Amino acid sequence: MVRHSVYFWLIDGLTDEQKQQFEGGLRALFDIDVVQRGSYGKPAATPERPVTNNDYDYALFLEFASVEDHNTYQVHPDHDVFVDGFKAWFGTVKVFDCEMAD
Repeated sequence: MVRHSVYFWLIDGLTDEQKQQFEGGLRALFDIDVVQRGSYGKPAATPERPVTNNDYDYALFLEFASVEDHNTYQVHPDHDVFVDGFKAWFGTVKVFDCEMAD
């Protein structure tokens, strides 16, 4: 299994309505056929520690059965719709892909 973790730092000044639209775009990614499971969230209010980074706005987590399914997702038209629709709102995006141990 591959876990695709994406952290978004959005540009300043987005309205609550725009953030709701962004969340809808994240949820739409869950419907792509090769996505086994998806979720998203915002930083937790955990105590600050030297190793903790919670200054991002949203985190997206998707799971795929294989690297091949992940790669299919990356070129899927619905993924392109999300990126093209929201990239103007991305300040920074960081992706962490992990092939999970059994």
